[in-house]
Amino acid sequence: MKRALLSMTAVAALSTVAQAVSAADLPRRAPADYPTKAPIYRLFDWTGFYGGINGGWAWGDSTFDIAGARSNTKPDGGLLGGTIGYNYQWGQTVFGVESDLDWANIKGSTACVAGICETKASWLGTTRARLGYAIDRFMPYVTGGAAYGKVNANVPGVGSDSETKIGWTVGGGAEYAFTPNWSIKAEYLYVDLGKIDCANCGGGIPTSVQFKENIVRGGLNYKF
Repeated sequence: MKRALLSMTAVAALSTVAQAVSAADLPRRAPADYPTKAPIYRLFDWTGFYGGINGGWAWGDSTFDIAGARSNTKPDGGLLGGTIGYNYQWGQTVFGVESDLDWANIKGSTACVAGICETKASWLGTTRARLGYAIDRFMPYVTGGAAYGKVNANVPGVGSDSETKIGWTVGGGAEYAFTPNWSIKAEYLYVDLGKIDCANCGGGIPTSVQFKENIVRGGLNYKF
């Protein structure tokens, strides 16, 4: 009886060892596939050079001062031209510089002590810094810098003069990128070109002419 029990125990032990060895020889199960994180959606990047066209309307004030006698004209008209610039985006903040040069037909006239006083701007340009806040493809911004243009003053039958002036401008707007490269914008600018001297306008009497304008315009840009 004892021998039978010993034999059965030995067989069971050998069977257990054989199963362990057999299990060790089996290939290991591949690790379970763990879920991977979804790729992070990349927002639109405003960084880069761009160029485009712009156009709009201007209106404002131009004051003739002829020996203390002042008369105000209200010059207005259209403008059309080109734009170049560069943006750098850091987080949602966009830093940029932009320059534009426009043909203009901004003019006005009024009665004055010398007759009919006329003011006209035949071209206008700006070079400005821009500070924007990117909301994906939409970017509102503020802007300011230098403005320059040619101001013509004239009193028919008396005399005229013209001068290229450098002044300042400030404003704001918004831009929207409707494709990876193309964007549209709308903006407002206040422009002050200061004064020009026009002694000819007063028949030799000291005369100065101020020129200030409000500009509303749209633009189409291409980012390279």
